[in-house]
Amino acid sequence: MIRPVLRHAATALWLFAPVIAIAADTPVPAVGAEQAALVSRARALGATDVVARPAPGGGVLLDGKLEGDQFALGIPAKWNHEGLLYAHGYSTPGTPVAVSDDPVTKGPGNGLLGEAYGQGYAVGHSAYDKAGLGVETGVKNTVRLRDFLSKLGARRTYVMGDSMGGGIVVALLDRYPGSFAGGFARCGVVDSWQTLFGQIIDMRLAYNFLTKDTPYALPGEQDARRNALPTDPPSPALAQAYLFGQIGKVATPVLALWNAAQKNPNGREARIVSQVAAIGGFERDAASIAFPLVTASLGADDMTATAGGQVYGNIGKVYASPTMTPAEAAALNAGIQRFAAAPAAAAYLKQWHKATGRIGAPLVTIHNSIDSLVPFAQETALGKVVAAAGRSSKLVQFTVAPVRAPLPVGGVEGYTHCGFDKPRTLAAWNALRTWVETGKRPAADAVQ
Repeated sequence: MIRPVLRHAATALWLFAPVIAIAADTPVPAVGAEQAALVSRARALGATDVVARPAPGGGVLLDGKLEGDQFALGIPAKWNHEGLLYAHGYSTPGTPVAVSDDPVTKGPGNGLLGEAYGQGYAVGHSAYDKAGLGVETGVKNTVRLRDFLSKLGARRTYVMGDSMGGGIVVALLDRYPGSFAGGFARCGVVDSWQTLFGQIIDMRLAYNFLTKDTPYALPGEQDARRNALPTDPPSPALAQAYLFGQIGKVATPVLALWNAAQKNPNGREARIVSQVAAIGGFERDAASIAFPLVTASLGADDMTATAGGQVYGNIGKVYASPTMTPAEAAALNAGIQRFAAAPAAAAYLKQWHKATGRIGAPLVTIHNSIDSLVPFAQETALGKVVAAAGRSSKLVQFTVAPVRAPLPVGGVEGYTHCGFDKPRTLAAWNALRTWVETGKRPAADAVQ
């Protein structure tokens, strides 16, 4: 918005390995002469806190910092001098920004980085400057790591990402047309952040109005321009437990509403569930209501701070839905909170990032037909904007069936966000690299 207490805390909270500061004169662990030379070259290229460790198959894990931000690379012994970099998803503000120092065996993306490493690719990822909305820093830090890898010897580099990271992939292909050989975006905000923010903020506004003075109201601050609850942990050591707790506090009344609706499908709770889902444009589903509301409730302050103002406005908007009677719609429109978007924030979200369609390299996307946090409509919109830019020959989109799983709280199950298995992920990656290597467009059934 991308792990957690809810499955979105996959997007809501990253479980990162801790960052360990390594002095510049720390001895390099036992690696071969070629790998030791790689460390020296990395330092000469400006990397700091560099350390190397053995990786599977005689390769090397190269960890360090670029301009103060942590990175991690895995370089195989028989490197093909190509690379695959990963752009991670949204993490709840307050989450530590470190990434795994072992992208080969502990890497994200259903283990795809480890698979690519086994195919001869150098793999890795970079931490961002901040948690929360991080498209700008994700783009810049991934480009910086790509340039660093190129100076180490990579002749061709791919980029993949999930959720917010999928949007970062599209932004990279839009803005740096010659830098990446191809992109792979899973469950991504591939078209417009302003659209997604509008949906989840509308959901919070409608939920606040419809649950006012009920046991299901969201906790804390009711002004949707502000966080419902704070996200700054009392100490870094307590960050994970603290943020899990805040996510749980927001999700608990939402899932209580869902459970009440299931017990009485014709009751008021069931109508509220249907109306909130319809206003936001999400599936009528426990996770598809809880995950956007968690994001809107715990990410509002960061959205405003990052974009330089209020990211969404609803002045003059008329809310309507087949789930509402005319009287209910009139009451909602009369009573819902109203505020204006800041022009500077709208401009920022357009820059970071509204897809232009002018992708400069082959792009493969994969998306569940129902996703509980990033609607499939993002894919539909991307296809249209790419076609309008005359670049449809560079885009292949795969749709896979939705996945349901139990939520860790509430005693219910719901649709997942980024519900992909390893075989489909690997099939999409192989389709992309084969496309780049041979020029042959992937078949429509390459990912099933």
